[in-house]
Amino acid sequence: MAVKPIVVPRWVAGLLAFVAGIIDACTVFALFGLYVAQVTGSFVLIGAQIVNADIVNVIRTLAIPVFFLAGFAAVFLAEATGDSKRALCWTLSAELVLVGGFVATGLVAAPFVHPNAPMALFASLLGVMAMGVQSTLVRMLMRGVASTNVMTTNTTLASIELAQWVIAARRLRRHPGDSAAIELMHQARGRFAGLWPVLFGFLGGAICGAVGFRWLGFWFPLSAVAVLAALLAWAIRHKPVR
Repeated sequence: MAVKPIVVPRWVAGLLAFVAGIIDACTVFALFGLYVAQVTGSFVLIGAQIVNADIVNVIRTLAIPVFFLAGFAAVFLAEATGDSKRALCWTLSAELVLVGGFVATGLVAAPFVHPNAPMALFASLLGVMAMGVQSTLVRMLMRGVASTNVMTTNTTLASIELAQWVIAARRLRRHPGDSAAIELMHQARGRFAGLWPVLFGFLGGAICGAVGFRWLGFWFPLSAVAVLAALLAWAIRHKPVR
């Protein structure tokens, strides 16, 4: 591959998780329980639709292939740029356009009366594509950064790293100077430090998104557009470290 993952500050991942939390909360409220930041829920909902013979909600079926295709396209977009910095800028730009389109559609057409209404489907597809692009750009272009969309794996990893940290600290109390314990504690602490901004970023975004959407509707996710614009401005000025 022409592009390689680069080192980014931890706050970048935290802000992307914050954006994902906002968009996910807003789609749950506005788009009939749709989760766009991860597709696990879509797999479950498809299973429930089959059991209940419910073929009404088209977007629940489309969410998985659309998320997949958005990630697929993001890889080609990144590769076409030729280097890591341009790849990051272009993929962030793509996400910014998609999130902006999602918000604009909501401002124009909400409240949606049915999940299969054309504008509701359009908004849903834009949200799913935006999160598919984000998931891919983090995985492909940001070295050592946890997923900013899916919190199940991150929560599991955080519990493992914290437990390893505690185990190593106990070993050090019993055997001061134990080099293996020192190394284990250092590694666990570093990995945990990379996870908590993502976890708290997503949680903060979900809470803010729910409260903000309750009071401001589709005006609130403009904050996610602003965050993405700020991240794009940072990426343009950032000097990559591989």
